[in-house]
Amino acid sequence: MTPRETYKGPALFSYGFRPFFLSAALFAMLAIPAWWLIWRGDLALAGPFTPTDWHIHEMIFGYGAAVVAGFLFTAVPNWTGRLPTRGSPLALLLCFWIAGRVAVAGLTGLGPVAVAVIDQLFLLAVAAMIAREILAGRNWRNLKVLVPVTLLWLANILFHAEAAAQGTADNGRRLGIALLIFLVMLIGGRIVPSFTRNWLVQRGETRLPAGFTRVDALSLAVGAAALIAWVVAPYTVICATLGLAAALVHLVRMARWRGAATWHSPLLLMLHVAYLMVPLGFAAVALAALGLAAPASGSHVLGIGAVGGMTVAVMMRATMGHTGRPLTAGRLLSAAFVLIVAATAARVAGQAVQCGAFDGIDLAALLWTGAFALLVVRIGPWLVRPKAGRKAPRRAASR
Repeated sequence: MTPRETYKGPALFSYGFRPFFLSAALFAMLAIPAWWLIWRGDLALAGPFTPTDWHIHEMIFGYGAAVVAGFLFTAVPNWTGRLPTRGSPLALLLCFWIAGRVAVAGLTGLGPVAVAVIDQLFLLAVAAMIAREILAGRNWRNLKVLVPVTLLWLANILFHAEAAAQGTADNGRRLGIALLIFLVMLIGGRIVPSFTRNWLVQRGETRLPAGFTRVDALSLAVGAAALIAWVVAPYTVICATLGLAAALVHLVRMARWRGAATWHSPLLLMLHVAYLMVPLGFAAVALAALGLAAPASGSHVLGIGAVGGMTVAVMMRATMGHTGRPLTAGRLLSAAFVLIVAATAARVAGQAVQCGAFDGIDLAALLWTGAFALLVVRIGPWLVRPKAGRKAPRRAASR
């Protein structure tokens, strides 16, 4: 009997990606319609944040943090060779995440300090549990993964503090998005060329994506500098200059990954398109800093396109791979990703686009919600059922 076969609990809590990918997808599907009603004035929340702060906070520290947790609790066992976190500890962690969403929405009636304490528990627990696994597995080189998780935890605390002190968390919004974008640059910059290389090798191709070189290191450094400038000085020439530089260097980085060769694999193509949103987002940040684009355009290209697109593509692929399904997107999942890209374009266009009674903001909400509805319909059953090809344990038949 293998160690994995000793787990007898619900399949949902057998691996970290299962509860958090499912919760993230369901939350994304429900939170944006709620935000749309709030934006129209048809719904009000009693939490500590302004409506805009609630919307952005929950997309970063609600949806984004759940996907990050699901990814890490799936990757860490592969790094350490230890059993995955599962069962009761995983269920308790999910309870922390749910408690944060309930508290931030104002459904508990608690004050700002109590809400902040409840909301920060999830990322603190994620960092602590990952640190424990890495230390127990003596996998010292991957301790660095704690840095972005810890920074995301601190950013959440700062978001609450800024909102309480100033009434709104303008810097906290950009800081949270910037940290998620850095994770996209760091992790996406590894998995996109790696998955592409493996696929091309299987097809007998000899022209393969370049490995990690100084170009990649430079792109991370310039990208980090551009993100810092955007957080602290978003409407300056320095922000515009660094934003344009980051856009160019990331386009060069992508050109080395052979993305154009992945047309026959929608699941791979999604990763390349999602990463393309990073340089496009940097360009939008630069244009906004120069007054040539709407101030929020960079936030939406980076938030919806890069973070939304990359997390959706990663959730699809990881779910298929770890539940025994073929790595084939199919029509539903391909359509879901297309809707994310369309939502990005619609939200950037905003009120400049009119389609009947709907403007770009309405359309973006509809497209985003539709994308996650398709995602939930397709991968939801996979996440709650045992791995394909493995039967659930049966009780011995009585004689």
